[in-house]
Amino acid sequence: MSAVRGEFSSRFGFIMAAAGSAVGLGNIWGFPTQTASNGGAAFLIAYLVLAFFLAYPALMAELMIGRHGQANAVSSLRKISNKPWQKHFSFAVGFGGILCAGFILSFYAIVAGWMLSATVEPITTLVGANSASAWLGEQSLSRNIIFTMIFIVLTVAIISRGVENGIEKWSKRLMPALLSILFALIIYVMTQDGAIEGLKAYLVPDFSSIFDANLLVSALGQAFFSLSLGTSVMIIYGSYISKKENLVSLGAYVTLIDVFIAFVAGLLIIPAMYVAQAQGIEIFSPTTGKLLSEDTLVFQVLPALFDGMGGMGLFVGFAFFALMSIAALTSSISMLEAPVSYTVERFAMSRLQATWVIGALITLVSITIVCNLELLFGLVITLTTKVAQPLLGLMCCIYVGWIWSRGSLLKAIQEGNPEVHNTLFWKVWPWYTKFVCPLAIGLVFLHSLLS
Repeated sequence: MSAVRGEFSSRFGFIMAAAGSAVGLGNIWGFPTQTASNGGAAFLIAYLVLAFFLAYPALMAELMIGRHGQANAVSSLRKISNKPWQKHFSFAVGFGGILCAGFILSFYAIVAGWMLSATVEPITTLVGANSASAWLGEQSLSRNIIFTMIFIVLTVAIISRGVENGIEKWSKRLMPALLSILFALIIYVMTQDGAIEGLKAYLVPDFSSIFDANLLVSALGQAFFSLSLGTSVMIIYGSYISKKENLVSLGAYVTLIDVFIAFVAGLLIIPAMYVAQAQGIEIFSPTTGKLLSEDTLVFQVLPALFDGMGGMGLFVGFAFFALMSIAALTSSISMLEAPVSYTVERFAMSRLQATWVIGALITLVSITIVCNLELLFGLVITLTTKVAQPLLGLMCCIYVGWIWSRGSLLKAIQEGNPEVHNTLFWKVWPWYTKFVCPLAIGLVFLHSLLS
């Protein structure tokens, strides 16, 4: 099976690929702006709690389903379904996740296109191509369509090469580069005026807002979004893991890396916002105190910050947006893999053909969103990341907790970890996934509806 479907060649390869899926624009673009919009440190605390106590159990559920099924999301879920209604339910959950991944990639590619254009802009400025720099820096229809298509082509090119030579190979290269640039930029920003004030806003919580309904829903959505849950991505990645590997530790590593990068990204973006504010750039509304231009904040605030650095700002700006583009690419390859894997196995298409067909469909959706940016962009983000992902992740928990028999589940998790039945994980995780996760996610949504 692995020879046909592909398999990660090493433990490190899977961790880098899964962490690359988790560590994307959700961490470096989404998490800091969500934090700034929802009470700073209060959002950080809520995010950390929900990531470890809800997202990690859901991640383990998806990885378990994938490795046991050794197939695409729909087929893997069907393998643990016994009754006819369960098989229908498995299609709804699995295919729903695939659709969710496709729609996320459709808006993700637009943001990533903004990142790519912002990466190129310092280069055109350096060589004196001022008209090109102006075009790259403005929100125009032509620029957005061109760079969205470029990004999707890059993603398709990597996915078409398969698991080991595509996903794993490029994740091993891109993730270390991402981390190196991220830490270098943090060191630089921390030396600037205003950085300490931003650090306090990020790390000193206001506990009065920690139970705010909007904050909790945003934190839950962010935790599921950053770990690529509810999109069938982790089910697919789980199907590529060798049965000799210990899934419990692998899932823990991915969660820790994801949360760590989100936290570290906050150490860069939040202080950088206050540095820009100290230089006279407006960050928050003077009347409401709310964050201005949340979706495009980094494209308005940070270039102005880099401009204030003189000639060095061109190099710092290039490094920052190159980092963002790398982060986007490590996530987009996982999101494209979900529909590609299903298409290859369901319709017996070649990987190359399936990748380009799916890529073309997502491009059409992206262009539709670009042409109706104000109407569709925020709507698609809300429906996918704040609603569909947590609910689909919840469905996977229900599968593991209520549909998959406990004995079969134990046998599946013992592959690669034969003594797991003696560990605290096995004593806690099955009932936690069965009762606590569905109840907690349901309560968060109920709280949001009643507030």
